[in-house]
This record gives sequence, C-alpha cells and structure tokens, in this order.
Amino acid sequence: MFQLIQINKNMSHLQKISIKPLCIFLTLVSYGMVLNSCKKEETAGKNANSNKISAIVADNFNLSVYNTALIRTGLAKTTDKEGLFTAIAPSDDAFRNAGFGNATAILSADPSRVATIMNYHILNGVYEFNKLPFLFNQEVRSANGGKLFVTHWVKRGDTILTINGSKVVSQNVKASNGLIQVIDRVLEPYTHNLVVEAIASDRDLSLFYQALQRSDLVETLNGKGPYTVFAPNNAAMVAFGLRTIEDINAMDPAVLQRLVRYHISSDRRFVYDYVLSTGSANRSDQTMLDGNSIQVILKPNPQVAGAFIGIELKGTGNTSVIQLSKQDVLTGNGVVHTIGGLLKITQ
Repeated sequence: MFQLIQINKNMSHLQKISIKPLCIFLTLVSYGMVLNSCKKEETAGKNANSNKISAIVADNFNLSVYNTALIRTGLAKTTDKEGLFTAIAPSDDAFRNAGFGNATAILSADPSRVATIMNYHILNGVYEFNKLPFLFNQEVRSANGGKLFVTHWVKRGDTILTINGSKVVSQNVKASNGLIQVIDRVLEPYTHNLVVEAIASDRDLSLFYQALQRSDLVETLNGKGPYTVFAPNNAAMVAFGLRTIEDINAMDPAVLQRLVRYHISSDRRFVYDYVLSTGSANRSDQTMLDGNSIQVILKPNPQVAGAFIGIELKGTGNTSVIQLSKQDVLTGNGVVHTIGGLLKITQ
C-alpha cells in the first residue's frame, strides 16, 4: 500500500516537472506563428506599395521625366493612395518632343505650367479605354475637370487608342490602385473655351482673325461646335493678297465669307485622327462648312515603312499642297491647326 501511494506521488511529481517545458514549447510555437504572420503582413504591405502607380512609374526607365514631374507636383503622393486612379503617362520621348529634354528640364520649368500639365494627366477612377465603344473622340474628365477626348479605333485589323490625338503606346498597365496608360505625346490642357479665342490670342493669326470678324463668322464659331479650323498664318494671308486689315475690310464680305468657311469643318479632328481614318490610298476628303471638300494627304514617315508623320492639305483650287505649321491646339469647342497657305476653291 505504501508502495502504490509512493508511485502515485512520484507520477504526480513527474507530471509537474514535464508540464513546464511543454508550456514553454507551446509559447514559443505561438510566438513564432505571430512573428510569421507579422512578416507575411509586412511582405504583403511592401508588395502592395510596390504595385501602386507611383512605384510602377518610378521603376520604369522610360517614364523617368514623368516620374520627376509626379514628385515635383506632389502627385506621386496622390498616386500612392488607396483610391483608384488612371495615370496618363507621356513617355520620355514624348516629353523630349514637348521641349522637356530630361528630368532636369522639368525641375527648371515654370512650376505652375508643370502642375497644370500633370494634373491634366490624372483621372479619378479606372478607365480601360479599350473597352469604350468604337466612337469618335469620346469625352472623359481629368481629376481637375479638364476635358480629354478618347477614340477607340480599328485600323487594318489593329485596335488603336488615341487621347487628344496622341497614341496610347502601352495600355492598361495594372497597378494595385488603378491603371497606367502610356502615350506618345504630352497633352496640353486647353486655355480657351472657344476656337475664336485661341485664334485671337495668336499674333501669327491676326489677319485671319480679322477675316473671321469681317465675314461675320465669329458668332458661328462661338457656338457649341465642335469645329476644326485650318487657320492660315499671316504670311499665307499676305501671299494671297490680304496684306493688311484694310485689305480685308475692303473685300466683299460675301466673297470673304465663302473663303473663310472653306477653312472650317463641323467636327473635332486631331491630325492623328486623319491618319487613322484615311484608307489605303492615303488620301481622304474632308467636307468643310461651305459644303465643299478639301483633300487630306498623309505624309509618310521616311524612317518607318507604312507609318505617317502628319498631313498635307489641298483645296480644289490649289496647285500644290499646303503644310501645317502648328497642329492640335485644343479648345473647349474644337481644334485649331495653323497652315502656311490658303485653301482655294478655284484657281
């Protein structure tokens, strides 16, 4: 009896001895699980941050100027937030063509202009432009309320997206907080609500602006539109014989009106719109406000077979093609292109 009791006491003692290491073991296992869970959450957090728009842009060598501009304007913090955004990102080549040769040029540029441009390139929400209907220049709004015009094209079997006439060269780059759309041109937000205001503000179009006033077409162009205006520069007006404001005022208003109306179409057309909408003949007709048509001729890119670098124009009365000296000046109710000659209906 004494032996049985002694054995029981020994067993009880052994249980007390063995339970302590077990508790320590379980505590360590539990602690390890917590640490592992924390590491997973930390890794997930780092992955989420590295997948945000600002991080993807910073990691892309072809978007270095855009990245610098995002940082300078504070928009890098915006595109690092949890909300959903669409960043329209001009490539480094696009910035170079716009006069911003590198990141240093962005840092030395007028900060208000850089901020205006960059805010125009950020949209609230996710925009998969390839899912838009096949419609012409569909309006979307940037985060600061600016209008952008997106077209979903099919050209010779290829789907092409354009924004304000610029080509989307890399679409729907996914980020954890939205999308990035890479384009081949820096977009300039418009500063004039009306095409007439844009023409009036350009000193090189002062004679054409006087012709608009004399021909009583200002009120027409103040309408909703949209309009595309091929505005002859002052040199073109002089070459035509309209050297001064007095020459313009001396011209028969009805004759002048027919001439001016032949330079306006009831449409919003960027240069690249003509490139994409023109068939294999590389020539197309554009009906103008007076009911007559001009011919639009695509200019081949000598460096790339089958590609084009712009357009030339020819009226029915022109013996030679007319070049554009400035293009795609966007306004609230249309687009203005400056041309180096007058479009003539008859020779």
